[in-house]
Amino acid sequence: MSDTPRTPSVTLPRSRGREWEGARLVIASHNSGKVEEIAALLAPFGIAAVAAETLALPEPEETGETFEANAELKAKAAAEASGLIALADDSGLVVPALGGAPGIYSARWAGPAKDFRVAMERVHRELGDKNRAATFVAVLALAWPDGRTELFRGEVPGSLTWPPRGERGFGYDPMFVPLGGTLTFGEIDPAEKHRISHRARAFAKLVERHFR
Repeated sequence: MSDTPRTPSVTLPRSRGREWEGARLVIASHNSGKVEEIAALLAPFGIAAVAAETLALPEPEETGETFEANAELKAKAAAEASGLIALADDSGLVVPALGGAPGIYSARWAGPAKDFRVAMERVHRELGDKNRAATFVAVLALAWPDGRTELFRGEVPGSLTWPPRGERGFGYDPMFVPLGGTLTFGEIDPAEKHRISHRARAFAKLVERHFR
């Protein structure tokens, strides 16, 4: 990796006949927690990541009915507007006892103020004494300015605890305990979360496709 502040021009491994030209990528998210997590995943590969908010890119309306559809529309919008390769994430908490909710509406359950304490309280209230099994799902969409996209899905099973624990992470992290663990995503070290999270599992598939 170059020590200079200028983004290096490199050629990365081919992806189905397409070469990456340069190593600058826009993270198509205005969620600071997601941006930080994705940037940390990209860093070991020498990719300079810039947030959509930094480029003043608008947030497209999430009209898709699946994680895949929403991730793709966000990535395509950012790639078209910026002229850069874009990486978007659509993720959420899937609770079978709630019919899969909040699912793709996970962020919307937090309301206009994006207050996830409100969202977590709603999940807890609606669950009552139902089964507290849950899965975190993340879909990453990689889009080029010409409209080509690739999708990568990752999941982490676990269970929900109450009250929420931990000040780390974001979203529903403080109430989610991954299967086999005892700490919530809000309690564990960020580096450990980056290693085992749903987003990390999706990213591992992207790495397998492009960098190995």
